Amino acid sequence: MMSATDRFETPDDAVRALAGRLATVSHETSDGAFAQRVLAGGISADGDSPAADVSAMDGYAVRMTDLERDGEIRVAGESAPGAPPPELPPGSVVRIFTGAVVPAGGEAVVKREETIESGATIRWRGEARSVAPGSNIRRAGENTRRGDRVMDAGQPLTPPRHAAAAAFGVVSPDVYRRVRVCLVTTGDEVLDPHVTPEPWQLRNSNRAAIASMLCRHGWIAAGVHRHVRDDRDELAEAFRQALATSDAVILTGGVSMGDRDHVPEICERLGAETVFHRLPIRPGKPILGAATDAGKLILGLPGNPVSATLTCYRFALPLLAKMAGRVDWMHHRPVVTLATPGVKTLPLWWMRPVRLVAHGLAEPIASKGSGDLVALTQSDGFVELPPGATGEGPWPYFAW
Repeated sequence: MMSATDRFETPDDAVRALAGRLATVSHETSDGAFAQRVLAGGISADGDSPAADVSAMDGYAVRMTDLERDGEIRVAGESAPGAPPPELPPGSVVRIFTGAVVPAGGEAVVKREETIESGATIRWRGEARSVAPGSNIRRAGENTRRGDRVMDAGQPLTPPRHAAAAAFGVVSPDVYRRVRVCLVTTGDEVLDPHVTPEPWQLRNSNRAAIASMLCRHGWIAAGVHRHVRDDRDELAEAFRQALATSDAVILTGGVSMGDRDHVPEICERLGAETVFHRLPIRPGKPILGAATDAGKLILGLPGNPVSATLTCYRFALPLLAKMAGRVDWMHHRPVVTLATPGVKTLPLWWMRPVRLVAHGLAEPIASKGSGDLVALTQSDGFVELPPGATGEGPWPYFAW
């Protein structure tokens, strides 16, 4: 079989190749609690925004001809938000508040501080004379016209989009259902975190890291977590159960080339297509990515905790976003420069943990290897360097 190094020049190439074999989840009508869900259909404006000409300031609505008058001008009424505007007779003004509808005939709004107020009358200060037609008025429909597309399918419902949906009366949009993920950790030496390990054992930090990473996203449902011993048959049964109830299976360990690394063989037995196995990356070279005939994802991450954490972020999140229907699943990444890059290079794609020290500036984290979780806790994210690269960059930055 052609090696992963020959097939894929970059990590993104591998991600795209696997993503092309994955199915997008079905959609459903949301129950109103749809923050961070992904729109399955577009949203259009059900009316103009603003719905009428409204004031952008507290002040006085006026006809332009009345700005030329000297002396006192009568205040004919008041226009407040949430109420219809009063009439504006010629030769008078209407007191108006920010967001209130401009009365018919009002051609500008003069700021309150540009007037001298005397109860039922006002006088113009000098600066009011220079007010231009339309000043301090937000015109009807200047934001959006009725029928305009406000949001497209595939966009995640961020707080601003959630607000816009509510503003146009959308309370139960069609959204893609959450991607159901089953997390399987492996290893005879791995114990639950509450258990005190012997020197030859360790606690299950991979489950904590990956579950935390997945649960941050409202378009993922990561409700099933299992631990399996390094037993071929037990692991195969765990795979079958996970694939029967989930859209994606993410597992840690068992993906290398040792006698107890059963994941590649089990993927073959289950009829899944292995798209990549062993990519030219560090950490995480043993990573395996496969897809079933039904378009379900199998992503095998290395068992070492730093490798599992970095590769889950780098590979699992974009693949799950693709399955969730997000159009930005391979979104643009910010870049940072390295303050103290050193001269070390690798013949592999290097995911290098860093901490931010200033805007757009980061420094590498000193680490003892792919088991050094303490070092990883000092990082804000990681940069990705191409094979043989060194120097300050700028390099793509992946923030935790």
